[in-house]
Amino acid sequence: MLRSPRLSPIDVGPVRLQDPVILAPMSGVTDMPFRRMVKQGGAGLVVSEMIASAAMVRENRKTLLMAKNSPEEFPMAVQLAGCEPGVMADAAKLNEDRGAAIIDINFGCPVKKVVNGHAGSSLMRDEVHAAKILEATVQAVKLPVTLKMRTGWDSQNRNAPSLARIAEASGIRMLTVHGRTRCQFYDGQADWRFIAEVKASTGLPVIANGDICSLDDVDAALEQSGADGVMIGRGAYGRPWFLKQAIHYLRTGERLADPTLAEQYAAVRAHFEAMLSHYGEETGVRMARKHLGWYSRGLPSSADFRAAVNRETDADRIRAMLAAFFLPALERQAA
Repeated sequence: MLRSPRLSPIDVGPVRLQDPVILAPMSGVTDMPFRRMVKQGGAGLVVSEMIASAAMVRENRKTLLMAKNSPEEFPMAVQLAGCEPGVMADAAKLNEDRGAAIIDINFGCPVKKVVNGHAGSSLMRDEVHAAKILEATVQAVKLPVTLKMRTGWDSQNRNAPSLARIAEASGIRMLTVHGRTRCQFYDGQADWRFIAEVKASTGLPVIANGDICSLDDVDAALEQSGADGVMIGRGAYGRPWFLKQAIHYLRTGERLADPTLAEQYAAVRAHFEAMLSHYGEETGVRMARKHLGWYSRGLPSSADFRAAVNRETDADRIRAMLAAFFLPALERQAA
């Protein structure tokens, strides 16, 4: 007998997330080819890489490519970072015109270059200015606006509950909380229990994020946080099917097996070709290599394969390397 679903749908303004299992925004990872693969597998929502609002307003060619989306991704959120309310508002309007379903604001990025520009998680240190950015962005667009943040700047200043109340008053429609402070970067373990304090501070839907890499992690994160959904980041590296597995598990309690090796090989090839089409061959090869390495994890000779692929610049040679790596494994499996 099937169990009752663990999660209920979330309405983010007019956008209904039937299954609130969300692909996290990850720089250099969640481009259109990867988002499309994950969404086609069944994610509730996919989010773009973090996009600098000032570069978006300047219509920087690389930035516009990062924000490009396809109908297969709908609903898709564009995540914006910046420190100037007016520029954030203008960037949100541009993405509204370009087909985004949701605008997400980044108060979570811990990278020094972003923080030193008074954006990302540095905004958690100035709640007054943070409120100005939230209000300006919400007022600029008809789309729902969401916020992603950390628990705080450091262990002495975990002010996510306070910012959650400010966000709700500013018109934000959903919150995602990564269970670390900025000063932790990605060290230690995500504190899902603290996310429960954020959940208790607001009437908004709250999404738990950080270290959700297995179905057991999905269970633990939801139990400890009381969150309304989960956001999966690094757990999807080389596993675009993981969000589909999480959704099925939350609906039914059943643990789906990973795709067969033949299905994984087909997914790798399709992803590689999509990246070449999206970026062009030279950039596509360079951007795809990390994904190919992630797909190979756990298979025989994967370390040698990754080392060779990371040195290669020719698309045809990489196609041959993929065949040489996967086909013998398929033959061994068949035997």
